[in-house]
Amino acid sequence: MIRTLFSLHLLVACFIFTGILQPLRAQDTLSTDSIQAMIDAPTQFTQVPYFTFGKGLGLISPDSVFSLNIRFRIQNRAVFNFDEGDPTNIEGKVRRLRLRFDGFVYHPRVTYVIQLSFTPEDMDWERTQFPNILRDAMIFYKVNDNLTLGLGQTKLPGNRQRVNSSGDLQFVDRSVVNATLNVDRDFGLQGKYTRRLSNRFHYVLLGAVSTGKGRNFFGGVSELSYTGRIELLPFGLFEAFGDYFEGDLMREKTPKMSIGMTLNKNFNTLRTGGQIGTLLYQPTDMATYMSDWLFKYRGFAFASEFLYRTSENPLTFNEENDVRYVYNGLGQNFQASYLMPNDLEFAGRYTRLNPGGQIRQYEPELQHFTLGLTRYLRGHRFKLQSDLTYEVLAAYSEVSNTPRNNFIWRFQVELGI
Repeated sequence: MIRTLFSLHLLVACFIFTGILQPLRAQDTLSTDSIQAMIDAPTQFTQVPYFTFGKGLGLISPDSVFSLNIRFRIQNRAVFNFDEGDPTNIEGKVRRLRLRFDGFVYHPRVTYVIQLSFTPEDMDWERTQFPNILRDAMIFYKVNDNLTLGLGQTKLPGNRQRVNSSGDLQFVDRSVVNATLNVDRDFGLQGKYTRRLSNRFHYVLLGAVSTGKGRNFFGGVSELSYTGRIELLPFGLFEAFGDYFEGDLMREKTPKMSIGMTLNKNFNTLRTGGQIGTLLYQPTDMATYMSDWLFKYRGFAFASEFLYRTSENPLTFNEENDVRYVYNGLGQNFQASYLMPNDLEFAGRYTRLNPGGQIRQYEPELQHFTLGLTRYLRGHRFKLQSDLTYEVLAAYSEVSNTPRNNFIWRFQVELGI
């Protein structure tokens, strides 16, 4: 029954997209002004390939039927783990190497985004055991200035740190709260609605109906995942969409704030983290609740997140009585930073993970105290980053990890266009 309903929903969506696109004629050409508004090109724009650092290498057809923008980024990283009682462990790796393609086809309201990854960790090789190259493959239709619809695979509208690109972070990587409790990427139908209520107050509504099994999952599904999010901006919009990158690189001239709340219900999921993680021995349901706050003003930035996940049946077992489980519990993350006039940024972060219920016998309480230093050479596109983390693990039982204190130092160079 569920599969039939899902098929019917997709069929209706296809009819809607077909009806919307029918008035757009392929032979229509666009004015230069329309193209400029679409791709934010320089004033002296001509219909030839253009290149801008930070916006990628862009191409547009002479008849204005399509555009293609190509970007790449590299994260080269060194990690030093000083585990208590163990020898120092040193890692050197290309953490991320990605290619991104975006643009419009047929009409500026019909856009696409494709993103590929090429390193084992970025392909999630350890869990999937196959080259999971494709990250994003989305087709968007901008219905009007307020509403945009999308179909395909991309990030769900989850917590702010996850929605922010990994290339726009003020620490070497996201927090362990995000790694444990976020809802990540999935295939499905998404919508975004933006509205201004007054001179300054804006709100954004986001929603998604997806498979709930994560990126590039092959096979049918019997249940779906539902995600809803609201973002409130009481002091107006951030400059240059500053609510979607970390650190106050725009040095907001007036205080700016964004408050976000997300709810995800994932039914009959097959993985320990819903859209991410290893395969469970039996499917189960889970719910994830998220709230986040962001404030920026004159180089100062503060962000906080609370993520809570619950499942009525978190433990699954195989015939040998091995266990795989959904992480039930609460995650908290707080970080603050200040950007100096010379583009040197100092940042601090406190992270805490508290497993709940039956999960306490398998997982310890975890705390991270992190200090970060970033030198922005060309904003987030070219930067040098380093952070030092003091990790505290406190076991709830003998089954979970033994208590220990560790130091983790990381250094990273990021370069992209």
